Amino acid sequence: MSASKKTARRPLLVTSATLLSLSLTSLTTLTAAPAFAAKPSPSSSASPSATPPASMSTVGGELLGEPGTQAVLGSNAPVLPKDISARSWIVADAQSGDVLAAHNAHWRLAPASTLKMLFADTLLPKFNKNEEHKVVASDLAGVGAGSSMVGIKENETYTVHDLWLGVFLRSGNDAVHVLSAMNDGVKQTVADMNAHAEELQALDTHVVSPDGYDARRQVSSAYDLTLIARSGLQKKDFREYCSTVRAKFPGETKKGKNGKKSRSSFEIQNTNRLLTGGSGLDSYQGIAGVKNGNTTNAGATFTGVAERDGRVLLVTVMHPEKDEPNQVYKETASLLDWGFKAAGKVDPVGELVPPKGADTSGEEADSSAQPGATASASASGGTGGKSVAAGASGGSSGIGVALGIMGGVLVLLAGGVFLVNWKWPLRRRK
Repeated sequence: MSASKKTARRPLLVTSATLLSLSLTSLTTLTAAPAFAAKPSPSSSASPSATPPASMSTVGGELLGEPGTQAVLGSNAPVLPKDISARSWIVADAQSGDVLAAHNAHWRLAPASTLKMLFADTLLPKFNKNEEHKVVASDLAGVGAGSSMVGIKENETYTVHDLWLGVFLRSGNDAVHVLSAMNDGVKQTVADMNAHAEELQALDTHVVSPDGYDARRQVSSAYDLTLIARSGLQKKDFREYCSTVRAKFPGETKKGKNGKKSRSSFEIQNTNRLLTGGSGLDSYQGIAGVKNGNTTNAGATFTGVAERDGRVLLVTVMHPEKDEPNQVYKETASLLDWGFKAAGKVDPVGELVPPKGADTSGEEADSSAQPGATASASASGGTGGKSVAAGASGGSSGIGVALGIMGGVLVLLAGGVFLVNWKWPLRRRK
């Protein structure tokens, strides 16, 4: 039985004081929600509007298509944080798929570099991580002005592993374009990403540029980004890259005075401030990824995953209105805090739906069996990298454990890294 159908038969448990403080909307009637909905036409512009549309997609539940904040609070449930200014956000249980609360979940907004999660989920299975590629000028053609870059140089050779570190840690649009070139070009990659979004039922999403660079008609939603992150986290390499705090990246090859060529490297650090901390912001306890983004049009966007006491939550925040440093991370942390306290005390307002072609048997499967996947998780985060787990076990990051779910139970492997191992959908509570 779907989470949305379960909530349809339950009374609202929201006090009048909570309603006043949160201005909750559209919580007067709960109806059974279809898990599928027609894909709406892409917006004619990615420019954000001041208010959400009156009618949005109902994928995952009828309430998720309603504007405003949606929550079904029990009598002992904590009140939602009052300082959230984001235009759209969602709090979901990564294992069960239950959406614990949401605000304009299907509002189609510019995603910025959070769209790289879809890029990675689409392309990671296509290349072996040890494959090498020599960069030519055409590989870097079309990288947008002012893009975030990892520092890829023409005529240098990089492994696929290097390129993915550049995508996840530095949000490098140059790395995205090189990987796209290896995938028969940007046009083919965009087509692949849109097809994968369709398969995932991320139907608010329309890709124009694979790196998330602002483009007309390029949109996604908090719901879709959460759905995409949940899919990506079932890939071992995806988990490794998105949880890596810092790594060494190949530099330029130079000829010394003796005529010998040598190649240096430089350190790159993850731009996810809930992983690294910075500017008055501490790293978040239990954080394990996923991806941040920021452009003039999209504002700040972020999807994060964190684990505490065996529970794993996904939170996506899009475009906070407050113009303060690290606001998107502060709001994400507040929603994660609420989610961990509220678990078991709220009724879900919807669910993260499985992909169209999902095996719904509920049996366990090894989702990491893919080209390019490592044979075992490494606490070092791969060649030259330092993962969250490595930081937690004595590194300098001071960050908690990395994510892992196996058959509904968190299992710490010998290497110190958690693995996700599931089929779609996850077992649901009866």
